[in-house]
Amino acid sequence: MGRTSRKRSTLANRAIAASAALLLGGGGLVAVNVYASAGEGRSHQRPPQSENAGQAMSTIDCPDVANELTDVPRGARWQVDRELARIDSQITQAYRKFADQKEQIEQDPALAENAILNPLKNKRLASLERIANAIDRVGERPQGLEALAPCTLRADDSGSGEGTGDGTDNGGGQDGGQSQDPGQDPSQDPGQDGGQGDGQDGGQGDGQDGGQGGGGQAGNGPEASDFVDITTVQPNVNQPRQRRGGSKGTFTTDCGRNEAGKFNSDNVIVAPGVTNGAHHMHDYVGNQANDAFATDDSLAAAETSCRNQGDKSTYYWPVLRLQNGQAEDDANVDGGGKEGNVGEIQTPTQVTLKFAGSPVSRVTAMPRFLRIITGDAKAFVNGNANANASWSCTGFEDRQLKDKYPICPEGSQVVRTFKFQSCWDGQNSDSANHRTHVAFADENGRCQNGFRAIPQLQQRIVYDVPPGPGFALDSFPEQLHKPVTDHGDFINVFDENLMNKVVNCINSGRRCR
Repeated sequence: MGRTSRKRSTLANRAIAASAALLLGGGGLVAVNVYASAGEGRSHQRPPQSENAGQAMSTIDCPDVANELTDVPRGARWQVDRELARIDSQITQAYRKFADQKEQIEQDPALAENAILNPLKNKRLASLERIANAIDRVGERPQGLEALAPCTLRADDSGSGEGTGDGTDNGGGQDGGQSQDPGQDPSQDPGQDGGQGDGQDGGQGDGQDGGQGGGGQAGNGPEASDFVDITTVQPNVNQPRQRRGGSKGTFTTDCGRNEAGKFNSDNVIVAPGVTNGAHHMHDYVGNQANDAFATDDSLAAAETSCRNQGDKSTYYWPVLRLQNGQAEDDANVDGGGKEGNVGEIQTPTQVTLKFAGSPVSRVTAMPRFLRIITGDAKAFVNGNANANASWSCTGFEDRQLKDKYPICPEGSQVVRTFKFQSCWDGQNSDSANHRTHVAFADENGRCQNGFRAIPQLQQRIVYDVPPGPGFALDSFPEQLHKPVTDHGDFINVFDENLMNKVVNCINSGRRCR
């Protein structure tokens, strides 16, 4: 089934919010957290490359510079974002070289260092130096960025079935680190320099997987072990208890299912002004002006697909594709087939965008142009500290998977759910790493550290796909289409009157549209 009627927006690039583990000598413009090893400081420990001896290496693992720069001076953010976009492109290009030379590397491991890792390290060093220079021009120069330059090869060790995912807000904590990562990556120099696994590895679906067992239709994932039969998963969803003083209402906005086919591989939040910043395609609903070059003014003046014209917010997420051998319109395009994102893009059968309250308090209005990213597009190599993926099937939504795709029984449909951060710092509409200005409530539903409760965006996307492991999420090439890398992005462009209605509905316990 072709998609020629779709409007495919220009592909784009984005530079993730500054993120480098920095050692500062003196004052503190930039947060410090240099990785001493590839696994240190991440949500789970992984053995270094030397301890993976005998395993086939599957991808490139680099420290995520963007995650660690939490306090970049405003005057340097534009330059830093663009350099981070270049760093993402460097990884993408290095992964392509690795994939092309994988057989030779298995025969001669030294080839990886000489042809892939050392050249990548040198490019990263140059970019990290430019980041330091940009910050130095308007603030205090960060020290120690060079520690983030080395990358390693790693095996795909995700088939063990060690999945978690309770479908809730991914743990409490107000430390900002839970504020999902927009991990998309752009390139200033185009062409240069992804549950509950219990051993049910998706071995069902014979013939449906489009080459799943061998690494997906594009050869870089997903694998059969990335899938699990949802009927084997135990219920695992826990909700905070509703308390006196909580806000029980909801507001639902209808913005369609992207029937018109608005796609691009930009990410204006993390890579403003950089084409193909995400290196994968997004579905867009709501605001129709969203691309890498959108500004607050252009978003405010744009058309919207939302039924209530007071909602010009932008909602976007990676597309889902069938791995059925069918070529899409973007088969030879950056962000699409050129970067391993192949197969027939699926239009959701249902998209629900609901704003809910706090179980313990009233909510306050979101500031206009508030940006929130939930989940981590690089969670496969970063670890799951910022992951917020939630996969399930209709009829089984009391069972949520974080790091597995669900195999749904006949008659059941695949469901992706995002519960966005619901606590705001009360001051900023964005932050340097696009995370620390918002956070998740704690396990009891409370906002910590002086943050205040805002309406929580709850996004539910449903797909009718054939039973079995025959579909995949778009991702950065080196993330191997892992389900844990799922993520969602939101920019609030409600007008003031409608936002006030949202808050009043939620706080008064009503159900509004």
